[in-house]
Amino acid sequence: MTATPPQSYSSSSVPRAHRQALRDTLTLVGLPLLAALALPASFAGGGTRRWFGGRAESQRAEAQAAKDAAAAAFYELDTAQRDLRISIETITAVDDSPAARRAVADFQAISGRIDEASSHYIEAVDAHDLDRDDLEASVAAHARTELTRAKDDLGNVKKELDRFGDSLGPLLGKAETQLARLAPAVERARQGLLAASNALDAVRESGLKADALAARLAALGPELTKLNQGAGQHGVPHTLERAERVAREAESIRVEAERLPERAAEIDHRLVSLRTRAEALTTRTGQVEPVLSELRRRFTAACWQDLQHVPDQAAENVRQAERKLREARVARDEQRWPDATSLLSTVRALLNTTDESVSAAGDRLHRLNAVQKDPQQEIDRTRFAIRDAQRLAMTGRTTPDPRHARPLDDSVARLDRAVAGLEGRHPDYWHFLTETEAVRQTVARVVAQIREERGGAH
Repeated sequence: MTATPPQSYSSSSVPRAHRQALRDTLTLVGLPLLAALALPASFAGGGTRRWFGGRAESQRAEAQAAKDAAAAAFYELDTAQRDLRISIETITAVDDSPAARRAVADFQAISGRIDEASSHYIEAVDAHDLDRDDLEASVAAHARTELTRAKDDLGNVKKELDRFGDSLGPLLGKAETQLARLAPAVERARQGLLAASNALDAVRESGLKADALAARLAALGPELTKLNQGAGQHGVPHTLERAERVAREAESIRVEAERLPERAAEIDHRLVSLRTRAEALTTRTGQVEPVLSELRRRFTAACWQDLQHVPDQAAENVRQAERKLREARVARDEQRWPDATSLLSTVRALLNTTDESVSAAGDRLHRLNAVQKDPQQEIDRTRFAIRDAQRLAMTGRTTPDPRHARPLDDSVARLDRAVAGLEGRHPDYWHFLTETEAVRQTVARVVAQIREERGGAH
């Protein structure tokens, strides 16, 4: 009768109890004892086996040796497969990549070939009773052949299994690394949550509220529940990522909570400081109108007309700043820290703008007074900048580069026009100052261009 092809490990045609008994026997008694059991009973003392001659007993011994070798191969293969199954389970617990899925499929295919080789081995063992008294030499020889073939099949599939195990190195190393990170990461997350909770308790005991931080901490509760449920339910990669995210957020909450008293003190200080500055700007804003009056009296309209809006705009800015300060005070009293910080930033921006515009009026009068008294200082300053740039443009050259010479020549002409504009009964000194400033800016750009080109050439 033709033997039915063996199935996979999980549905093998070999009885599970029979196969397990073989494993248990191999494990408990050990291979040396199996070899001892293979000795003829007549040598064990008092046996009843009949003596059939040297050839029969020699064939029996060789068959028994083949059986022992096959048993050793079976035991070694079974052990290797069990170990490799653990590696596969480690990989699948962590990795769901195509490479990992391919490794699982390959292992299942090899397991099928292992089942087939194991089935042939068990059939060969069951088919031959080497302890029979009337065992013939031909039967023993046939048993030896079948058992040797079973041993070779087991050895071949063991080699295939070993090669496959070697190929799992990168996947297994990655999986083991992640698994090694998992427990510490989860513990860091738990400790981080505990530290954040303790920090919030300390802040509340000092009389400060931390409602926003408490809400953020409460939002991490479901995440902690999932961490406690474990990687078995949510997977190693997701659990590891969740643990790291929870740890980061918990640390952020802890740091903010511990800094809250300092933040409250800082807001209190800024409230006082900005209040003082707003009061000072109120006084300075009142001084802009006399400055404008002097500008109107002594200089042409072009010198002051762009400053006409300064008093009204400055006063409005200060009023807005004072309103925002009051709102910031309320936010601070209610311990709405982000709102208080935002409002104080708005106040600071308003006061900075007001400071600049108020200062601009006084600065304008100062500069116009200086140029009216001695315009030559401004002229000399600008001419010096032009000449210095011209010398740089000619350094190492017999003729200047047109890209440099043209804007410098234009700057000379522009300065001459600005100087000519000072002639007459009512010169526009402000136009003169803006022109000389523009000339110096053009010259500075040419100088920067020359230096950049020469620096790049080296």
